Amino acid sequence: GHPVLSTIPSCHKENIVNTRLRRSLTLAATGALAAAAITTTATSASAQGLSHPRPSRPVGQSVFVQTNDPAGNQIDVFTAHRDGRLSLREAVSTGGLGGQTAESGTDHLASQDALVYDANRRLLFAVNAGSNTLSVLSTQSHQVRLLQVVPSGGSFPVSVAVEGSLVYVLNAAGTGSVSGFRLLGDQLVALPGSTRSLGLANTTPPVFLTAPGEVGFSPNGTELIVTTKGSTNSLDVFGVNRLGYLSSAPTVTSDGNNVPFAFVSTPSGQLVVAEAGTSALHSYAFGPGGTLTSLSTSVSDQQAALCWIAAAGRYYYVANAGSADVSAYTVAADGTPTLVDGTGLPTATSPGP
Repeated sequence: GHPVLSTIPSCHKENIVNTRLRRSLTLAATGALAAAAITTTATSASAQGLSHPRPSRPVGQSVFVQTNDPAGNQIDVFTAHRDGRLSLREAVSTGGLGGQTAESGTDHLASQDALVYDANRRLLFAVNAGSNTLSVLSTQSHQVRLLQVVPSGGSFPVSVAVEGSLVYVLNAAGTGSVSGFRLLGDQLVALPGSTRSLGLANTTPPVFLTAPGEVGFSPNGTELIVTTKGSTNSLDVFGVNRLGYLSSAPTVTSDGNNVPFAFVSTPSGQLVVAEAGTSALHSYAFGPGGTLTSLSTSVSDQQAALCWIAAAGRYYYVANAGSADVSAYTVAADGTPTLVDGTGLPTATSPGP
């Protein structure tokens, strides 16, 4: 009976971002949140399992999938074989609980980057929306190990961003907020006074359509971006100072009624935003003081509920939850998105990619 739900079908939770930008490459999974496919190595370590690793041997690629189970969140670790098969290797508890946004159907987190892989430190960061915590897990050896669980600094965390030793978590419930941490070794330490409100008016837990969709850093790390989806249909940009603290308030760029959901950066430093309302891509340039300048019109793939986006080489792949398919774009040097072959070559998936 919700008038907007027929326009914006429920989007399954997922997270995809280019590892070259030190973000998470993620894979869509029904009822699960997928993260980075990475090359890992097996090592022998000290008694603490962290220092003085011996020479490593390749063990192939791994795919990390967050279950977001309200009874006990965990990371399912898969081995990725050369022929594309995945085989489950182990399941590791995050020490927290999954969560479910209101009116979500199968779209329980409605966010991108709820599970992030830091390739430099071989760490996983996983949100526990049901227990308001953030987990840190090590992938240093062949086995994934839980290292730490910390309060997220707010209610219903849905997305996390990593830039060097700086980590920010997006909390979606109530007014919404972002909270900062520093990595000291492999341990997170909260930044006192770093929490900034988004000024939203969500419930607890939030409604899936109005919960903010993603938090991420700009390519040079001097800005932090948040998409608010249908709550305010805006891109909120905070300045980040050299100590890791944010500006007191964000610079807000309206995105019409397009429901900005997720985003990635281009190699030339532009912002490419997935708009679920129009099932389109829209690109922006960063300007002084957190301003964003539109570089293109919204280019629709003529599918339904384009929610997530992943960059791979020169292509930008998008998942259309409402039409159960994946489309492909390229983005020109001037920021103009173009559908591959004029159609995006939509490829059918199982329901709710």
